[in-house]
Amino acid sequence: MCKLKTYTFGLQIFVGIAFLICGTLFFSCASTPVIGGPVDPAKLADGTYKGSYRGGPNKAIVEVSVKGNSIFNIKIIQHQAWKGKKAEETIVERIIARQSTQVDAVSGATNSSRVIMNAVQLAIEKAYPN
Repeated sequence: MCKLKTYTFGLQIFVGIAFLICGTLFFSCASTPVIGGPVDPAKLADGTYKGSYRGGPNKAIVEVSVKGNSIFNIKIIQHQAWKGKKAEETIVERIIARQSTQVDAVSGATNSSRVIMNAVQLAIEKAYPN
């Protein structure tokens, strides 16, 4: 009888932990909002600026170079993603081409796209003088 009670108790703990892990994964995968928009070139100060953003399971750290009142280079220093690595090059190209941190996301990598856009936005905000 003791073995049955121990087995049932162990099963309850296992199920509880499994629900906790699944719940954490489910809620951490919520869609990341886009916080940016068009860059105001008149306010940009030349320099290199770092920005980082975490959204759900994704995180990006970027380095943005501003020259002549425009974004001319974006380097992704770190990008934690499950399957969103394909967004890196495309999102960087779109941001530079449009001079905006609100561009179309890469299909199948929406959250990673938004996390990169937001990291760039936070870096750009450092380029605006107070």
